Amino acid sequence: MTKELEKEENIVVRALGKSLKSSPQKTNLILGLIRGLKVEKAINNLQFSRRRISNEILKILKSAVSNAENNHQLDIDKLFVKEASVGKSMVLKRFRPRARGRAGKILKTFSRVRILVQEKDDNEVKKSKDIKPKTKENNGTKN
Repeated sequence: MTKELEKEENIVVRALGKSLKSSPQKTNLILGLIRGLKVEKAINNLQFSRRRISNEILKILKSAVSNAENNHQLDIDKLFVKEASVGKSMVLKRFRPRARGRAGKILKTFSRVRILVQEKDDNEVKKSKDIKPKTKENNGTKN
């Protein structure tokens, strides 16, 4: 699904993933790795992530990039992840027998992921997620 939002000649392209079998809390951890990054670096982060849900998020991100390229003729090299958000989807309710005739509730939650990509120049993309190298003054120990 694609939708464009025009703001000052900038086109924002959206891709949705509905009913992903992972909780929104776990999915948000992975989305935090790609927010604000260039698409190339975000794809690299998702490919080397060891979490199961990262493969599904990678498919959604590639879908957004394809939508931007084919539907709006945007340059792939200038794309960055403008927004990556997660929401609640359906919940499967299951019960497990417990001691003394009781029942334990098991909630199997699903997620809904929305990724927005936008084209910007390289100097405008914020350089987030960079870690300062350790120096003599900043070696992590208290003086």
